[in-house]
Amino acid sequence: MINTRQVIESGTRILFVTLDSLRYDVARAAMHSGATPSLARLLPGGQWEERRTPGTFTLPAHIAFFSGFLPKLPLPKQPPRLWECRPPAFKEVGPLTFVFDAPNLLVGLAEHGYRTACVGGVTYFSRETPLGSVLPDMFDEDHWRPEFCSPHPDSTRHQVNKALEIADEHHGPLFLFVNVSATHVPHGHYLGERADTWQSQYAALAYADQHLGHLIRALSKEKSWLVIMCADHGDAFGEDGYFGRGIAHPTVMNVPFAAMLLSH
Repeated sequence: MINTRQVIESGTRILFVTLDSLRYDVARAAMHSGATPSLARLLPGGQWEERRTPGTFTLPAHIAFFSGFLPKLPLPKQPPRLWECRPPAFKEVGPLTFVFDAPNLLVGLAEHGYRTACVGGVTYFSRETPLGSVLPDMFDEDHWRPEFCSPHPDSTRHQVNKALEIADEHHGPLFLFVNVSATHVPHGHYLGERADTWQSQYAALAYADQHLGHLIRALSKEKSWLVIMCADHGDAFGEDGYFGRGIAHPTVMNVPFAAMLLSH
């Protein structure tokens, strides 16, 4: 069990990675078949946890995450939350949870001396529209370029390079967030196809694996990190006639999750 309150009060760095649109069944199949060896070496027990997302598309899912509502286990009883906004007086919070007395996690972390940085992926992080500025505005600094977005076949490498650059520039407590876009449509190009399918998302994850492994290994060489990885939601590829996201279908609601404390 991770004592997030102690982790943050000690100034330990935090890496939060969301694999945009990644279905749990795709992540599990890729892990079991050996298509994601870097993640297999890093994840606790070499496995993803199956969890349920609080949001069915990128914007509400991330707003929930940054408000303290990470994906939950599909069980009646839940483990302690990693972080939580200060609740009303009648509610008790366990000693392992980091409680922030602020409107969101980013403000709460800043009050504890953290620098917050975002490496965007999908267009909700692009600032191309007013809505695309809502999430970036929550950070001290945000970065987005077209080559970070899913149409670019080498998006994860570009995102990882930027993340490592940020980590090298800041030597104090840091909350580094990366929204991996490769697993978001379009990803048919990873199979040389125009259609986006379960198989092409699998291929996109296999591509991203090597770069995510490089990111985490490089970060943890000299400093300790709390690493949280999950999908914000899944994607339907025709199951029960459904396509896309923004719908309360199991292919959208079931997401992979992992949290680990890495010491250098």
